[in-house]
Amino acid sequence: MVDRDAFKTLDVALRVGELLLANGAGAADVTATMLAVTRACGLHGVSVDVTFTELTLNHQPHHDDPGLVQKRSVRHREIDYEDLTLVDHIVRALLAGQIDRDDARARLARLNAHGHRRPAWAVTLGWGVMGAGTAALLGGGPLVGVLAFVAAMGIDRIQRAMSAQELPSFYQQVAGGLLASLLAVVAVAVGLPVTPAEVITTGIIMLLSGLGLVGAAQDALTGFPVTANARILEATLATVGIIAGVSGGLTVGSVLGVDLGSLRPAGPDLSDLPVVVLGAAVSAAAFAFAAYSPLRALLPIALVGALGQTVAALMSAAEFGATWAAATAAVLIGAVSYSAAGRIRVPPLVVVVSAVVPLLPGLSIYAGLFNLADGRGGTLQIVTAVATALALASGVILGQYLAQPLRRGGRRLESRLSGPRLVGPLRVRPAASRRVGHNVRHDHHSS
Repeated sequence: MVDRDAFKTLDVALRVGELLLANGAGAADVTATMLAVTRACGLHGVSVDVTFTELTLNHQPHHDDPGLVQKRSVRHREIDYEDLTLVDHIVRALLAGQIDRDDARARLARLNAHGHRRPAWAVTLGWGVMGAGTAALLGGGPLVGVLAFVAAMGIDRIQRAMSAQELPSFYQQVAGGLLASLLAVVAVAVGLPVTPAEVITTGIIMLLSGLGLVGAAQDALTGFPVTANARILEATLATVGIIAGVSGGLTVGSVLGVDLGSLRPAGPDLSDLPVVVLGAAVSAAAFAFAAYSPLRALLPIALVGALGQTVAALMSAAEFGATWAAATAAVLIGAVSYSAAGRIRVPPLVVVVSAVVPLLPGLSIYAGLFNLADGRGGTLQIVTAVATALALASGVILGQYLAQPLRRGGRRLESRLSGPRLVGPLRVRPAASRRVGHNVRHDHHSS
């Protein structure tokens, strides 16, 4: 006979895990949060298995009892940081005893049903602002900013249309890269005084989200290599799709006889630092807005993004190298994001990913893969891009390691956790005196 009480608890935990994983949470955070939910509801003897596309919960109270297994697939991924924040709040309220299991289940069901709260046109505008901010970040002039604004909005609309037709994300990335490069070809063909690489890079920056990199690094560092490999493969396919689209657009320009000149734009120097920092702040905040982050988070995210860019620019000017500059800035972002996220009541992941976006090695990725495809080398740029990406991802995780124990008065993290939390409460066990649906017992043994 099915234990309906256990079934309801597992269902709540699976709903939480599905929303967290679909919105970019790491496997360690998903696992710990799902276990926290089951314990808060008084259910012990639960094991969790998390992969990139599937969640499995197994409840076996005693070794000689049959197990109750529930699974849920995660196929659709569209980042919504507002949903991620609301799920985090529901879990915290459940663990604090402010709501019971049935209340949590009802709230999660409503969350799944409502869709995005921010209108599509506003999100498209947000991507456009991000493109313009990236143009300033990379030293482009006002004209490049306008073209980047148009390109980013066009890419978003095309991807939305393709997503509605259920085309795989790889082809959406190809279409985005193609649009950005064709816009550069048209700009040069009509005689606009712009550098093609500036137009292309600022146009495709919205496709180079740091979410996959941060998630992959967190999974790899916290003992989830299978999920980490899946995230890396997804990010690699997305990047290859961008380059395929860009190469196609440039080929069209070559066939039409458009002289695209140099494909390597000169980056901004230290005298441009105020504009670069402003561009980073705008880019980070606009990305957060387009990813449906709560409005209260935009200003702190802009400040953290500006801080990270300032540190990276100063270290690069001091000839520390791109990788060390990115790593140092990322550690600072990770440490500051934890405190900032707590003050504005959002998961640290929301601040971390948004603030690190301006530091993504877009120029190196573009130049390296394009040169490889064109038979002109590119290995050095690829190695630099990979090293910078790893430095960013591992740096923000290290910053979280440093920040979370300090915030908790120097105490050790929970022994059950294999790393810092970017989503979910730090404590995985509720207080013994709380009631959530029914009595909650302390669980002194690993589930």
